[in-house]
Amino acid sequence: MDELINRTLERFDDERWSNGTTSVLPTIGTSGEMRAEDGDFPDETSRFSRPLLTFAAIATITIMVTGIVGNLLTIVALLRCPKVRNVAAAFIISLCIADCLFCIIVLPFNAIRFIQGTWMHGETLCTLITFMQYGSVGVSLLCITMISINRYIMIAHYSIYPKVYKTSWIMVMIIACWLFSYGFQLPTLFGVWGKFGYNHQLGTCSILPDDEGRSSKTAMFIIAFIIPCMIIVICYSRIFCVVHKSDKRMKNHSKSQCNIPNNLRSAADPASPLSAGSSSSANNNSISYTASSSAVKVAGAARSATDARDAKARRNEWRITKMVLAIFLSFVMCYLPITISKIVDKNVSVPVLHIIGYIMLYLSACINPIIYVIMNKQYRQAYKTVIFCKPSRLLGFTHGGSSVGEKWKDIGYSYNHSRTMVSQVSIAEPESPPSSRLRQDSPHPQHLVAIQDS
Repeated sequence: MDELINRTLERFDDERWSNGTTSVLPTIGTSGEMRAEDGDFPDETSRFSRPLLTFAAIATITIMVTGIVGNLLTIVALLRCPKVRNVAAAFIISLCIADCLFCIIVLPFNAIRFIQGTWMHGETLCTLITFMQYGSVGVSLLCITMISINRYIMIAHYSIYPKVYKTSWIMVMIIACWLFSYGFQLPTLFGVWGKFGYNHQLGTCSILPDDEGRSSKTAMFIIAFIIPCMIIVICYSRIFCVVHKSDKRMKNHSKSQCNIPNNLRSAADPASPLSAGSSSSANNNSISYTASSSAVKVAGAARSATDARDAKARRNEWRITKMVLAIFLSFVMCYLPITISKIVDKNVSVPVLHIIGYIMLYLSACINPIIYVIMNKQYRQAYKTVIFCKPSRLLGFTHGGSSVGEKWKDIGYSYNHSRTMVSQVSIAEPESPPSSRLRQDSPHPQHLVAIQDS
């Protein structure tokens, strides 16, 4: 029986070679992995079941379409709508471009990999796709870091805010994010410090050790992930600390104002009619009273309108700050599963864990537009403007201007940015003597003329 089987196999081999064809059947290697001839990579179905790969392919395609549409819509909305165009929006556009490149270039090949069960596009594309994947991820995290630093400086160090966030400096920061993210991988791209290639064990293109056993994975994880995350955590810790102290000072300030009797408030008001000299004639007193009353009414109305505008601006800025925090938390949550799975299950004993990690990793490229819609009303209005083709002038990031008859200003390019949430922080400063009282809500009170009391 054994001899019959051997003769049959020998005859099959002779017929195959005589026809000039090569075998496309995979062979079993010493490690038990399926290795194909002609440079193909091992079949992932040896570890990942076909239903699991089908689910991963459907999820990847869904994320790809959602990410492309959502990020492109966000870019157009931010460019067309002046209300949402500020310094943070410049970094958000850069973030959307990175996520969009990830969805357009990286995800299609990963979806095909899940459908075919292995990587079928050769080593060159495997190297380039991995390079683009790590680069776009790095740009995304660095842009989130830049937005967090922007929020921190605006709230805690607003006196230097207009000097730091000028148009030229913003462009330098964005370009630096892209250059650092992709430049950091050039040694790996050229095989000097690790190399890009197909990881047979994990079934994906990744960073592999080079011929000398060196790899840039650890350094990249520390420099491009751990350090930016620490900076973001520190910035938001300081932001919430400053805001908490500001709230306490606001409450104390309100209590102190409530404890002052009404008659003393009128007497202390230099614009009050009671502060007029008692030695003047009745006619002069009447004229002074009428003029002072008019001035008080006009000043009160202007102050009320300003306070309402400032309160709205503070709410908008605080919404943006919370929105960026939500983006960072979603980014970390999307990258934790794949990081944990590669550390805990190096031998791919639980394939489901790795598939979930891949899907969560891809989800980070499309989740940001969803956060914009949920957490920010102005972004929702901007999306409606683009979707329903409402007229809007296509303007760049300028110092100020008007669009569709509506005045707007960018807090990043104007000294008036202090009339936002940061104006409440200055209430903690001790009040100046009545003879030389400075405006405490200004980012540069030393540049303003002292207001002399009557």
